[in-house]
Amino acid sequence: MFRYSVARSGLMTSETPETSTARGPAAAPPGHRIRWNKVPEVTVYFWVIKVLCTTVGETAADMLNEKLGLGLTGVSLLMSALLAVVLVVQFRTAAYRPGVYWLAVALISIVGTLISDNLTDNMGVPLTTSTTVFAVALAIVFIVWYRRERTLSIHSIDSLSRESFYWLAVLFTFALGTAAGDLVAERMDLGYWLSAVMFALAIAAVAVAHFTLDLNAVWSFWIAYVLTRPLGASVGDYLSQPTGDGGLGLGTVVTSVLFLAVILGLVVYLSVTRKDVIERERLEERAA
Repeated sequence: MFRYSVARSGLMTSETPETSTARGPAAAPPGHRIRWNKVPEVTVYFWVIKVLCTTVGETAADMLNEKLGLGLTGVSLLMSALLAVVLVVQFRTAAYRPGVYWLAVALISIVGTLISDNLTDNMGVPLTTSTTVFAVALAIVFIVWYRRERTLSIHSIDSLSRESFYWLAVLFTFALGTAAGDLVAERMDLGYWLSAVMFALAIAAVAVAHFTLDLNAVWSFWIAYVLTRPLGASVGDYLSQPTGDGGLGLGTVVTSVLFLAVILGLVVYLSVTRKDVIERERLEERAA
């Protein structure tokens, strides 16, 4: 959807030679260790896998809660521990690795969903409150991230600090998307299919604003990133929920397995073709 170019990314994030690592070691802020970029290029593959991961986040969270018998809190602790292990591996890699990166996204989508569900179901926090809290938390992450790094560009996730801010922002986007999506579904009572269409149209509106009205590329990306969460959740609920509740009745197990299989196929394809490796990385690899 929003495929960045180097020129566009620089313009939209107000990067300067002093703040962007995209121009080589001399451009790096003090204390930054230069590495290859740790996140993929934003291509159509990125958005497809992202939506699939959000769908799995919704259905897998429901499936684990139903099948493991650990309760919502127990499942949350288990998935958080698994996420912590995968993030350690992700942080220790020297460059973007599709398998590790997308496994982290899939797990963080589940954890983000569970955080929101715990607040709503276990603690009785109103969706309006949790949506507001997550929105404020995400805004704080962006503010601190920008004040420290002077850029929010995903083309420069090449240091421990920037990668930490990136994954923290991703976690809050999933939690915010879950709470906001549930709030919209509860207030508007549109049903799964119409909810999916509504969120898809909202993402399309962001794309139009970006490409025709010059909406900031970075904010276009993050707004769409938040919106893909309720979109994926609506699709997942539509496929997995019983027909009597407005779904297709495939169940959480079948839906989760189907989407995980597609994600695995796409990740293997990207690992082989490297179609989502940011161009700066390719140039450095050729020069090595």
